[in-house]
Parts: sequence; C-alpha cells; structure tokens
Amino acid sequence: MSRIRGFAVASATAVTTVGAVVGVASGSGAQSSNEFDATAADTTLLADIPAGQQAQVQVSSLNQQADVQAVAADAATKKAAEEAAREQAAKDAAAKKEAAEKKDAAEKKARAEKLAKEREQARQEAASRSARDSSSFPIQATYTVAEVQEMARQIVPAGQFQCFSNIVERESSWNYRADNPTSDAYGLVQALPGSKMSSAGADWMTNPATQIKWGLNYMSSRYDSPCGAWEFWQANNWY
Repeated sequence: MSRIRGFAVASATAVTTVGAVVGVASGSGAQSSNEFDATAADTTLLADIPAGQQAQVQVSSLNQQADVQAVAADAATKKAAEEAAREQAAKDAAAKKEAAEKKDAAEKKARAEKLAKEREQARQEAASRSARDSSSFPIQATYTVAEVQEMARQIVPAGQFQCFSNIVERESSWNYRADNPTSDAYGLVQALPGSKMSSAGADWMTNPATQIKWGLNYMSSRYDSPCGAWEFWQANNWY
C-alpha cells in the first residue's frame, strides 16, 4: 500500500513541478514559487512516514482477527463437546432403561412360567387324587377336626394343602357342619348354596371327604389351585 501511495505522491509532485515551471514562464513567478514550496513540503512529510508503520497496523489487525477466530473456534468446540455429551448421556439413559425393562420382563416371564408350572403340577396332583372319593373313607356318625384335616391331607395335593387349610380355617374353622345363619353357605368351604356340593356326592351335608373333594375341584377350576384361591381370598376376604 505504501508503494502505491508513494507513487501517487510522486506523480502529483511531478505535475505540480511542471505547473510551477509553466507559471514562471507565463509571468506569475511569485505565486508559482509558493505553490511549489508547499508541494515540496508535503512531499517531504509523506516521505518521512515510516514505511513499516502501515505493515505493523496490518499485522496487529490480523492478530486481532486471529484471536477473535480462535475464541469463536473454542466456543464452537466447547458447544459441540457439550452437545455430544448430552447426546451420549441420552443414549446411555435409553440403553439403561431398555436393559432394566428387558430384565423386568425376563423376571416376570420367569415368575409366570414358574407359577404356570406349579399350577399344572397342582392340577395333575389333584386329578390323581380326585379318584379317591368319599367312599374311600369309612363313614362315621361324627368326625373330629383332626380326622377331617387328615382326610384333607390325603385328598389335597401336598403343595396346596396349606393354602386349602388357610381358607377352611377362616371359612368354617374345620367344622364340616358349619351353617351360615345369614346365607345358605354350608360346610368346610362354605359353598353357597351348600347344595352345590351335591355334584361331589349325595352325602355332602355329613361327609367331610365329599366337601373337601368339592372344595378342591372348585378352587382348582376357578383359581387354578387352592393357592390361587388363597391369594384371591387375602385380597378380598372371600373367594
């Protein structure tokens, strides 16, 4: 830039010098001489400006631009890093949630399969024991609680007996002649009405074995097993 500007000044000086000569020739010597002196002084002042000053200004400006660009680049890099971190965190959270859901689903499936297996086993045991009807036990005029419970142990599958017992204990306290005064419920399992138990035997009113057989079939058909019936009973206080 300084070279171009210098060239422009030199050209102007040359033109002014020519003008001065012409002025002298035309008789206006004093005025032309003054103009020449002023132009010479201007030329001297321009020549005195250091040539490297403009370069230093340019370098300073470039350095400032570089600093601004560096700051902008750092900000962009930081923003990109933060965005990448957020995306990674979101991916990690989604993966963790998916893993937890898969684990929960697997556990639920395992529990369901276990329960289904237990219920199937209970049904098979109940089927094998159902062949032993009330006629398999000697007929008595009365039965003690211990005798009724022993009948139940022989009829109800071993893994289901406690659930069966829990219900009978709460429904009739193992009294095979329990008669609900406010309804037609009757017997160990409080069949409602009691006459339902006739499907298991005509002696349903006096034979605990007949009542046990009917109660076991009822719990297994409606709740899959006595334990299924006991779960329902605990939630509702009836079954």
